[in-house]
Amino acid sequence: MRRGGHGGNSERLLILTVERYGVWLRSTVVCLCSALGLLSADSAEIPRATALLVPAVLACGVRLCSLRRPLPFALLWALDAAVLLLTGLSQPTLGSEGADAMVEVIVGISVVALQFEWATRPVAGAALAAWGAVACALGDVLSSPGHSFDLIPLVRMLIQVGLARAAYLIVRARARAADRSAAVTAALHREADVAAARWATEREYLATLHDTASATLLTVSQGDGRDWSWLPPRARQDLDAVSAMPGFETGSVDLAALLRCVPEGEGRSRVRLTTHIDGPLTIPSGPGLAIFNGVREAVTNVARHAGVREAGLRAWAEGDGAVVELSDAGRGFAPDSVPALRRGISGSIIGRMHAVGGSASVTSRPGTGTRVQWRWHGRARAAQAGEEEAAGVPRPLRAQTQHMAVVRFIRGQLLYGAQLVALLISLVWQFTISLRRLVVHQDVYHPAWAQTAAFVCLAAVAVNGGAYLLRGRQIPPRVRGWSLGSVLAVSAVCAFTLPPGQSTGAADWAFGVVGWHALFLLADLRVTVFAAFLGAHIGLNATAVALSSAPTAAELADLGVSTIGSCGLQLSVGVLMTHLLHGTAPAAGSAAAREEELRTRKRIHEHLQSDHKERYRALTATTVPLLVGLGHGALSPHDEEVRLRCGVEAARMRRLFAEGDAVADPLLNELRACIEVAEHQGVRVSLAVRGLPGEVPVEVRRELIDPVAVTLGRTRSTARVTVVWTHGIVRVSVVGVDCADGRPTEAVAPSHDRATDPKVSVARTTHGESVWAEASWSRSASSGVDLT
Repeated sequence: MRRGGHGGNSERLLILTVERYGVWLRSTVVCLCSALGLLSADSAEIPRATALLVPAVLACGVRLCSLRRPLPFALLWALDAAVLLLTGLSQPTLGSEGADAMVEVIVGISVVALQFEWATRPVAGAALAAWGAVACALGDVLSSPGHSFDLIPLVRMLIQVGLARAAYLIVRARARAADRSAAVTAALHREADVAAARWATEREYLATLHDTASATLLTVSQGDGRDWSWLPPRARQDLDAVSAMPGFETGSVDLAALLRCVPEGEGRSRVRLTTHIDGPLTIPSGPGLAIFNGVREAVTNVARHAGVREAGLRAWAEGDGAVVELSDAGRGFAPDSVPALRRGISGSIIGRMHAVGGSASVTSRPGTGTRVQWRWHGRARAAQAGEEEAAGVPRPLRAQTQHMAVVRFIRGQLLYGAQLVALLISLVWQFTISLRRLVVHQDVYHPAWAQTAAFVCLAAVAVNGGAYLLRGRQIPPRVRGWSLGSVLAVSAVCAFTLPPGQSTGAADWAFGVVGWHALFLLADLRVTVFAAFLGAHIGLNATAVALSSAPTAAELADLGVSTIGSCGLQLSVGVLMTHLLHGTAPAAGSAAAREEELRTRKRIHEHLQSDHKERYRALTATTVPLLVGLGHGALSPHDEEVRLRCGVEAARMRRLFAEGDAVADPLLNELRACIEVAEHQGVRVSLAVRGLPGEVPVEVRRELIDPVAVTLGRTRSTARVTVVWTHGIVRVSVVGVDCADGRPTEAVAPSHDRATDPKVSVARTTHGESVWAEASWSRSASSGVDLT
C-alpha cells in the first residue's frame, strides 16, 4: 500500500515493486492451491470447497485491480482480513488432512505477501499477520476437536512473517544508501557541469566583447584622422551584443543563410566577399552562431591586417556536419608568432568552436595569404565529446557514462541487500525449523548420520558464502560451483534417506531450506538459472517418491501444495530479485538522471542569468555610457577626452580577457595586456619587476591593475610600470609622462583612487603633466599567500 513522502528513486521504485510482488504472489498461490485442493477433494466435498475458495479468488482479483485503480485503505484492509478469516476457518468444513495443509500454505504465504503489500504501513501488515495466524489456529482446533493444539505451524508462520519484514527493511536500507550516495555524486557532477557551462559562456561572452566593444573602443582611441561615419551604427550594434546573454540560443539554424548575412564593412574597411555556399546547412544554433561570429571576426581581421579588400567564403556539408572556409590572398602571417595576449584568433575563432564541440584552424605564411577553416562534426561526434544538444543550456557532460555508473551502483546495493536477505533466511530457517525437525525425527531416517552430515554440509556452505559476502567480495566461480554441487547433494541425500510417505512432510527438514541456500549463491544471475536448480531439486525428490511407492492423485496434489508453499515461494523471490536488479535499478537510474538533468539545467540557467547581470552591471558604469554616446552622437571621436576614455576602457577589457589565461604569474600577464593597448596608442612603456611572484586573488588583481590601466590610457608619450613583491605586500605603480589633464578621470574611473578591498590602498600624485599612481595590497599572516 503506497504512501507519499518516500525518499529517492530507488526506494520509491522498490516500494512499488514489492507491493505488486506481494499482490501477485498471494493471488498466484491462492489460485494454484485452490485448484490442487479441488483435485484432492472428494466429489461430495467439491461444492463446499468451491463455495469457500471462490471468494478468496475473487478477493485476489479485486486486489489486482487495485494496483491500477487504488481503493480506500480501510476497504482493502477489511477485504484482506475477511479473506484470511474465511480461509483459516474453512478447515472444519473441508475436513481432510490435505485440505488442512492447503489452508496452512494459503494463509502462510498470504501473511508473508501482506508484509510486502503493506510494506509502508507495518502496523496494518502485522495486524493482518496476527489475524491470519489466529484464524488458522482456530480453524485447526475446530477441525480436530479431539486433538491437542499444534503450536509448531503457528510459530513457523510467525517466523516467516518476521523474515519477510526483515527482508524488506534490509533491501530498503540498501536502496536508501544507494539513493544517498547517488545524490552526493550527482551534486558533485552538477557543480562540475555548472562550472563548465559558466566557463564556456564566459569564454563566449569575452570573445563577443573582444569582437565588438573592445575592437571599436580601441579603434576610437588610436586617433581621429579618419572617416567616422561607420561608428554610430557599429556602436549601437556593439551595445546590443554586450547586452545579449550568450548560451540561451535554442533550436537549429540554416548556416548558409547566416553566412550570406556576414557584414562586409563600410568605406575603406569594406571587404568584398565572393561566396560559394552549398545550402541549406541546418545545424544546431550554438555551433551555427559560433561559426557566424568567428567568420565575422575573420573578415574584420582581413580588413585590418591582410592589405587586400577581397576574400572568398565557401561552405559545404560534410556528413551530418558542415565546413566553412574563408581565404584571402593578402600578406599572410606566421600563426605561431602571434602573441598569446592577442585574442582574435585564439578566443574569437578557435576558442568559440572548441566551446561548442567543433574545431577551427588557421593556415597562413608570410606572402601567401591566409585560410581559416571551421568544422562542425555533427551530432554523432558531438555526442562523444559530451552529447551537446541544440538547446542553449548545455547538457551535462558524460551523461550516458554517469547514468550507467549510477545504475551499476544501485544494482550493486540491491544485490548486496538481496544476498543478505537470502543468507539470513537460509540460516534462520535452517537453525530453527529445520534443526528441530532433524532432532525430533532422528529415529525415522535411514541412516540418520547421513541426514546429520547433510545438515552440517549445508551450514558450511552458508557460512563460507556469508564470509565472502560480509567481506564485500564476490563468491569465486569455483567456490560457487562446488557449493551448488554440495547443496544439490544434500537434496539428494535427504530425499533418498527418508522413509516412504515422508517427502515434504514433517520429517523432511531439507526440502524447504535447500532452495534458500541456492538462491543466496545464484542471486546475481538470472532467475532462469535458479529455476533450473529448483527443477533439479524437485526432480530428485519426485524420483525418490516415485521409487518408494506409487502415489495417488490426492497424494500428488498434497505434494504439489507443499512444493508451492516452499519452492514456489523461493522461485517468486528469485523473480523479484531479478526484477530489482534488471528492472528497478535501471529505472531508478534513468529517473534519477532525468531529475538531475532538470536540476542541472535550472541551476545553469540561474547562474548564467546571475553572471550576465553581474557582467552587465560592471559595464554599466563605463563601457555602456561610451557606446550609447558614440552610437547616438552625444560623444564625438574627434574629442580627445572621448578617445582617452575609450583607450582606458579598451585596456580594462584586455585585462579582463587575460584573466582566464593559465600562466605562472597572472598579475604580470594582465599588466602586460594593459601595456599592449598603450603601446598600440604610441606610448613607450617600460616594465620592471622586483621580487619573487606569489599568488594574488583575482579580485585583488583587478584593484591593483585598474589605477595602472587608467594612467596608461591617459598617457601620451612614455610610462614606466613597476611591480614590487615583498614579504606581506605587493605594490604596482606607474609613472606617466605627458598625461592628459586628470580632472575628468573621475568620470572615467569612479573608483581608481579608492579600493573596495580594505587591504588594497591606492595613492595618486600629479606633478605638472606627469602622474604617479600606486596600488598596494597588504596580506595578513592568515591569508595563506606566500610572497617570498
